[in-house]
Amino acid sequence: MTSEAAPAAIVPPLRPLNSLLWTVPLAALWTSLLYAQPVLLQSGLPALAARLAAYGLIGLGAWLGLERTDLAPGQRRTTWLAIMVPFTLWAAVAWSAAINGVFRTGYSQLPLLPAAIFLPVMTGAPLLLLSKRVGQLLDAMPTNWLVALQLYRIVGSQWLAYWLLGQLPGLWALPAGTGDVMTGLFAVTAAMPLASGTAEGRKAAILWNIFGIADFVVAITLGMLITPGPFQLIIPQGPNVGLDNYPTVLTPAFVVPSSILLHALSLRQLRRRSRARDVAI
Repeated sequence: MTSEAAPAAIVPPLRPLNSLLWTVPLAALWTSLLYAQPVLLQSGLPALAARLAAYGLIGLGAWLGLERTDLAPGQRRTTWLAIMVPFTLWAAVAWSAAINGVFRTGYSQLPLLPAAIFLPVMTGAPLLLLSKRVGQLLDAMPTNWLVALQLYRIVGSQWLAYWLLGQLPGLWALPAGTGDVMTGLFAVTAAMPLASGTAEGRKAAILWNIFGIADFVVAITLGMLITPGPFQLIIPQGPNVGLDNYPTVLTPAFVVPSSILLHALSLRQLRRRSRARDVAI
C-alpha cells in the first residue's frame, strides 16, 4: 500500500512548513551570492542552472514514473523518447536562437520571444493533456513529484539580484522574482501533504499550481509591456539588462513554458486522481 492510498489516520503527521527551514535559507544564500558576485549573473550561470534543472528533473521524473507503470520495457522506452526527443530539440533550438540573438528586439518584425513562450505551450498542452499514454504515466506517478520538482523556481531570485544591482526595473523584477521564489519555496511545502492523499493536500496543491501559473501571467504581461517592441506600453526608468538578451532570455524562452506545462500536467494528475477516488468510493 502506498502512502497516497493509506488512510489519513495511519499516515504520520506531516509538517510541511518545516520545509521552509531549509528552502528559505537556500534561496537567501543564492540571492546573496548573485548580489555579491555580479560576475555570476554576467556568466549566465543562473539561466543555465534553471535550464539544466528543468531539463534534467523532467527527464529523470518521466523515466522513474514510467518504471512504475504496467507498460512493457519497450513501451516505456518509446514513451520516454516520445517525450524527451521533442523536448530536447526544443531546448536546442531555444538555446541556439538565444546565442545568435534571434530573440533580440529588432531582429525580426515578428514577436519571436512571445512566440517562444506561447507556441510550446499551445502545441504541447493538448498533446500532454489528451494523451492516453501520458495519462497512464500520471496515474502511476506520485502526485507530489510534479509539485516538488519545481523547487528549481527559487533560481528566479536572479531577477531580485539584478534589481538590487540596479540592472532591472523594480516594476518587473520585484513581482517576477518574488513570485518565482515563493513558488519554489512552497513547492515542497505543497508537495508534502499530497503524500497522505488527503483532500486538504490536493486543495493545497491546486492552489499552489494556480499561484505558479499566475506568477507567469504577471511576469509575461509586464515583460511584454516594458520590452521595446509592438507590445511596449511602459518605458521603465533606469538601466535594463535586457530580458531578450542571452543568457537571460533562456528563462522566458525555455524554462517558463516548461514550467507552465508542468503545472498543467500536475492539475491533470490531481483531477484524474480525484476522479479515481470518487469512483472507488
